[in-house]
Amino acid sequence: MLRNFDETVQWVAATAIVTGHVSNTLIEFGYNVRPWNIAAFSVGTVGFLIWALRARNRPQTLVNIVSVGICALGLYRALA
Repeated sequence: MLRNFDETVQWVAATAIVTGHVSNTLIEFGYNVRPWNIAAFSVGTVGFLIWALRARNRPQTLVNIVSVGICALGLYRALA
């Protein structure tokens, strides 16, 4: 059952990250999708952080901790 959880978390996170990248592309075409692009990256980053902690993957955990901080700052600036 936990394997299914890990797999689901990774797929949700991957989908959110792809959504963030697509949203960034939409910005280049003149669509205003802020802060939704940052929110999508945040969901993906938190998902991969959960997975990295569960998998005890220290390098990926570090990357995602830094990314969560960057996303939090981006959301703060986008919403302020």
